[in-house]
Amino acid sequence: MSAGAASRVDALLAEARSGLARLTPHQAAAAQRDGALLVDIRYAALRDRDGTLPGALVVERNELEWRLDPTCPHRAPQATGSALFVVVVCDEGYASSFAARSLHRLGLRRATDLAGGFQAWRAAGLPVLPPARGT
Repeated sequence: MSAGAASRVDALLAEARSGLARLTPHQAAAAQRDGALLVDIRYAALRDRDGTLPGALVVERNELEWRLDPTCPHRAPQATGSALFVVVVCDEGYASSFAARSLHRLGLRRATDLAGGFQAWRAAGLPVLPPARGT
């Protein structure tokens, strides 16, 4: 493989993102104010370290499809239908692209992700709830 060649995972990521209208942090915040569901898929250690997004539904990545599929008996109450506007948030905006694309395959065609993830949200100065202490 030559020095400038993309890895296979880079190609998969580009393919996943090709069907997404990714949002900037400020666009995601505006979408949330307008009724979009922010879904934080970061694992607990990152939430414990960095805090959480106000109003976001926390669903770890390994449960995402079951919790957001509106036809699944194990869905979250917020999974109201296939027209739901979902913005998936991971730590840096990589895993969320794959997750949002997976939601498309479930019929959630308005699912997208936050470019840059939680770290971009925080860097943009948007609200973050501090980590819970002493729990």
